[in-house]
Amino acid sequence: MEFAEVVRRRRMVRNYDPDRPVPPDVVDRLLDHAVRAPSAGFAQGWGFLVLEEAADRERFWAATTPEGGGRERWLAGMRRAPLIVVPHANESAYLRRYAEPDKGWTDRSTDRWPVPYWYVDTGFAALLMLLTAVDEGLGACFFGVPPQRLDAYRDAFDVPDEYRPIGAVTIGYRAPDHRSPSLRRGRRGMDEVVRRGRWS
Repeated sequence: MEFAEVVRRRRMVRNYDPDRPVPPDVVDRLLDHAVRAPSAGFAQGWGFLVLEEAADRERFWAATTPEGGGRERWLAGMRRAPLIVVPHANESAYLRRYAEPDKGWTDRSTDRWPVPYWYVDTGFAALLMLLTAVDEGLGACFFGVPPQRLDAYRDAFDVPDEYRPIGAVTIGYRAPDHRSPSLRRGRRGMDEVVRRGRWS
């Protein structure tokens, strides 16, 4: 598939065929592409938890799903995904990297960072997985883990303290899906979001 077509087709898919697992070679490609994301100082401060077994996926949903909240329809389709990948950011990997001689920030302070690139770079990696899924004929959805469920998630999967999940990605073969009501807002026009030369 041409790259422009991959980008055009990318959307968040919220319902999957539970009877069609993602082939192992495709899972490997998703992860291989993810680790090719750019990272500040080539720190590569990410970690990916791959959940393919039904028991692991069920443990994920049990740990991360808040009680109630009216999300039953959304969850019903998402829970059918045969693959969940949780990308994690590791701030300490960046602080260590930038304390090395070629960078020279020996105090490891976060004050020097204009933005927390450990989150930015892990987001790049997640986006590469979303695009790879489209290229492989799959659907995918990136979504957040509720902050009040982070401790339960960490406990369920023994996630080290230095790794913070930036969200999760469900992946699988698409099933009939409902469009997000948010899409009614429409895509903002280029004249609203692009400035050339100066802002005003």
